[in-house]
Amino acid sequence: MKNLFFASLILFAFSTVAKAQQLKSPEGKFVMEFSLQNDGTPTYNLKYKNKEVVKTSKLGLELKDDKKSLLNDFTITDTKTSTFDETWKPVWGEVDHIRNHYNELAVTLNQKGTDRQIVIRFRLFDDGLGFRYEFPAQKNLTYFVIKEERSQFAMTGDHTAFWIPGDYDTQEYDYTKSKLSEIRGLSEKAYTANVSQKSFSPTGVQTSLMLKTNDGIYINLHEAALIDYSCMHLNLDDKNLVFESWLTPDAKGDKGHMQAPNHSPWRTIIVSDDAREILASKMTYNLNDPSKIDNTSWIKPVKYVGVWWEMITGKSSWSYTNDYPTVQLGVTDFAKAKPNGTHGANNANVKKYIDFAAQHAFDAVLVEGWNEGWEDWFGHSKDYVFDFLTPYPDFDVKGLHEYAKSKGVKIIMHHETSGSVRNYERHMDAAYKFMNDNGYDAVKSGYVGDILPRGENHYSQWIVNHYQYAIEKAADYKIMVNAHEAVRPTGIARTYPNLIGNEAARGTEYQAFGGSKPNHVTVLPFTRLIGGPMDYTPGIFEMDISKMNPENKSHVNSTIANQLALYVTMYSPLQMAADTPENYNRFPDAFQFIKDVAVDWSESKYIEAEPGDFITVARKAKGTNNWFIGNVNGETPRTSNIDFSFLEKGKKYTATIYADAKDAHYKTNPQAYTIKKIAVTNKSKLSQFSAPGGGYAISIIENK
Repeated sequence: MKNLFFASLILFAFSTVAKAQQLKSPEGKFVMEFSLQNDGTPTYNLKYKNKEVVKTSKLGLELKDDKKSLLNDFTITDTKTSTFDETWKPVWGEVDHIRNHYNELAVTLNQKGTDRQIVIRFRLFDDGLGFRYEFPAQKNLTYFVIKEERSQFAMTGDHTAFWIPGDYDTQEYDYTKSKLSEIRGLSEKAYTANVSQKSFSPTGVQTSLMLKTNDGIYINLHEAALIDYSCMHLNLDDKNLVFESWLTPDAKGDKGHMQAPNHSPWRTIIVSDDAREILASKMTYNLNDPSKIDNTSWIKPVKYVGVWWEMITGKSSWSYTNDYPTVQLGVTDFAKAKPNGTHGANNANVKKYIDFAAQHAFDAVLVEGWNEGWEDWFGHSKDYVFDFLTPYPDFDVKGLHEYAKSKGVKIIMHHETSGSVRNYERHMDAAYKFMNDNGYDAVKSGYVGDILPRGENHYSQWIVNHYQYAIEKAADYKIMVNAHEAVRPTGIARTYPNLIGNEAARGTEYQAFGGSKPNHVTVLPFTRLIGGPMDYTPGIFEMDISKMNPENKSHVNSTIANQLALYVTMYSPLQMAADTPENYNRFPDAFQFIKDVAVDWSESKYIEAEPGDFITVARKAKGTNNWFIGNVNGETPRTSNIDFSFLEKGKKYTATIYADAKDAHYKTNPQAYTIKKIAVTNKSKLSQFSAPGGGYAISIIENK
């Protein structure tokens, strides 16, 4: 009996080992192991520097109206390993070249009783793991509906998390810092007051999710290449500390309609014991396909101003008139309408912004509220649909285009869809052609409000496909897209680099809606920016909003030095100087940094970083030998130490330091700053103070 027992034990161990497949990253920092449980359930685990960071976690998909889901009863029929190593050049970016180096394991699984096949593909980089599900063309699995994806991420402890609550329609939340075990209690209040989909789990969170273990390992959970699939949230089993994917449903509650051959997006796990390496990771981009736009010469980074902040603060309005009775059956007789006197997109005001842009060498002016319909949509019907072609009487499309062109400035188009995506798709060709005809090469699109038809969510498969359609259609017309209220980016900009910006998080506008936490901008680069650049709209100099609009008592929780630093720490090829010309004219010396700072980079060095506390970044302007540094600070004052060894040896530079004054504070003294110039070389060092909610910005210009 004893010999039989040991023989059985050896056979069991051999069977387990035979099922396990191990994959190492190129430099060996990571080890991923795939195996099948006794019931044929696929699992994986992940180690980083010999420490387990993801415990054994289940994989699979639950199908709708199917007797058997793709969860278990699998056998391994094939495994293939490969190595890939390339260097590619982004059209725009934080760096001028990106290495894409990984080892891959593709496991083909066959399900007993159904003879259906799936492939689970793993790519292990030296900064983390990506995996996805693939559905080959086959007889027994062609059309199917996903009830839920069951990808798990089993945590090794009660980590600290920076999270926003699960929501199918908005990501515009301040971040909460807590232990995983505290999420349920802390999210209850948010669910009662804010979350648009009350049916979502109270332990649901959105990606990109930033975590830190007690022993100082940073973990980021997200997804890459979200195309023709529902956006992934994560639901936490807070007893066992296991995250599981939770897809956004459509109007019927379905999570995805699939037709083989097809595949899911990548699920990503970026890991490091150095927070700076999380910020520097390009794994999300590397998991996307190369650019599908052959000629990208028309895609250029943009620094712009706009008729926007005065509308957000309530100083002016999007609408030309409040006289709703003149609007009938979608036709407005504006000759009979009474102008409200506050319309921001009028010829004289737009020319003022064009003149300001030209004077200070900005590329473009964004104009919102230029087209008919705002009086209907704001005042009377959230179901109003715009036509994207008809300007208000006080907005001369051709005249303003010619005026801007004469000044060397372009105008950025604004398309507010009011959430009516089918209407936008019907008008899209005409709208983009109208842009071509009138000299617009970039559009800010908006999706404010409920999606029409009703019942659809902003992040379901159906609407994700619409966002992708808009990007691809824009590329046909050589138009760059900056989408607001759309799904969070997942590295799609590598494939379609005309997607030069997204909102998809709590931006500067909320500083005029009651404010954001002063450490908000120290979290966003670890979360929202993992998938792509954000049109955060920085550069606010007047923190007391009541000085713009006496009825608005909001306060911008930031110092001026912090606002300057955002142009470096919040990477985007699309950067707005968001405040009004009047406020910039009050602080011309501080405004100089916004004029000087680049929007496209050849190198980026993350000098120091801690999520929720501080970030310091140095970037080299593309095509020059000039560098810019930005530091944003949380609520605790601190001094950072900067080593200038990244500068070229033998060169001399002049550094202009825009910093918080000693008594600066985001709430009580936000406009207190100092400016000084010093000589620096690659041997220089600097200690620099940052106030609560403050920071500093430095321009480093090579001496000629």
